Amino acid sequence: MQDTIIMHSYLKKHKQIRKEEVLAIRNRFPTKIPVIVQKFYKENHLPNLDKSKFLVPQEITMSQFQTIIRNRIRLSKNQALYLLVNNRSMMSQSLTLAEVYAEHADSDGFLYVTYASQEVFGNHNNIIFRSRKKPSTITS
Repeated sequence: MQDTIIMHSYLKKHKQIRKEEVLAIRNRFPTKIPVIVQKFYKENHLPNLDKSKFLVPQEITMSQFQTIIRNRIRLSKNQALYLLVNNRSMMSQSLTLAEVYAEHADSDGFLYVTYASQEVFGNHNNIIFRSRKKPSTITS
């Protein structure tokens, strides 16, 4: 019971520190969005980012932000990358970060984004590839 109280106190204090950090950032850079980006917990195919906190111009789109993340982890163009907001929602790529932030910012003031590859969502060996050709029939 004592450990639970101590942990709750620590998390509450930590959240308060993050709130103060965001307040300072937003006062100094009012047109920037504070974002924390982390790899999805089940992700095994993509590398870690070299940093997790980003200060992003509010007018860039999710598509542009995805390109920034792709470049930071050095993905090739044929590798899939998915961005999840609050570890659960994929946003429209045309939304600006300001729009996403207004709707999904955490109570501490950060926008939390998680990245994952296609393999996390399903094994590509289970995908059936179909061509447009009709199968040829054998006649005797």
